[in-house]
Amino acid sequence: MNVQRIRQLFADSIETKMKAAEELPETIEAAGQVMIECLLNGGKILTCGNGGSAGDAQHFSSELLNRFERERPALPAVALTTDSSTLTSIANDYHYNEIFSKQIRALGNEGDVLLAISTSGNSANVIQAMQAAHDRGMKIVSMTGKNGGKMAALHAPGDVEVRVPAESTARIQEVHLLVIHALCDFIDTQLFGGD
Repeated sequence: MNVQRIRQLFADSIETKMKAAEELPETIEAAGQVMIECLLNGGKILTCGNGGSAGDAQHFSSELLNRFERERPALPAVALTTDSSTLTSIANDYHYNEIFSKQIRALGNEGDVLLAISTSGNSANVIQAMQAAHDRGMKIVSMTGKNGGKMAALHAPGDVEVRVPAESTARIQEVHLLVIHALCDFIDTQLFGGD
């Protein structure tokens, strides 16, 4: 019974990825274009999310700062999820919902991009991050799932929402990781050429 359950998880993941493969490539390309424009104009990409989405935010940032699958110059990206002193002081002195927005107000500049990740689209601190990014003249690429949640209504012209067509948090997270790798590959090939 356990082996069959494990097989079913693989099947569900594959099914979700196949559906995403039909619906998302053009949106991922549009998101990649927003990021390319930012990087070519000397901007940086700030990333945020909670839990598994925090891990995804850090994963994306590390792939840009270090490397993805090829040798190339480092690209500017900052995960807003990693500084425990900053996160805990903001949460303690103000409110947990401000842990990303206060950092964006300090570090974000016009022309930068915020990569905002939330499987539900309802994370209050990610929503406040989006509002702060718009206040700073930044564009937003969001990665969501389900019905896009409250984040879906916050996108301005030029922003891109990559919404995974799934309800399960785990399946959405699995596709989010693939989207991150697709974005990294797109950025590398557009900026540095090759296949």
